[in-house]
Amino acid sequence: MNAISHLKLDESVIVALGSNLAAEHGSCEALLEAALACFPSHGLTVTARSVWWRSAAWPDPSAPAFTNGVALVETALTPAETLAALHAIERAFGRERHEANAARTLDLDLIAFGRQVVASSALTLPHPRAQERRFVMGPLAQIAPDWIHPVSGETASELAKAATVGRDATSA
Repeated sequence: MNAISHLKLDESVIVALGSNLAAEHGSCEALLEAALACFPSHGLTVTARSVWWRSAAWPDPSAPAFTNGVALVETALTPAETLAALHAIERAFGRERHEANAARTLDLDLIAFGRQVVASSALTLPHPRAQERRFVMGPLAQIAPDWIHPVSGETASELAKAATVGRDATSA
């Protein structure tokens, strides 16, 4: 096991970050770093994070390539409050939600909230498609290879190897 204990992983909030429109930040990496810097003011403390990964846009590979990463977060917020905080950060970075899978300045996905399983009209945890995405599971496996999916029981490393979406994703 890496430096992150199983206990910490069982309590961690997992957030996936992505961008394929740098806006005024000059690069998607700079935009994502700026977004991470906003987390503490929204009650989110980053305890670990991956390096940035690159992958073709999905499902339209002709769109600008994505930069992605994952952060482990601690918070006193509820899952719904955490999602609201992530959406507020997205809006502050110019995120508009008009079309599914469209190019975007910032995409913050709540992947897991400890071991909680949530199914509501507003929120599903763990994220229902995260395990399919190499651009999520690869970065997660980098920082928490032994994280165990609350439903499938598979580790982040196993899920990264089996992911079918974003197979081209590689760390920078």
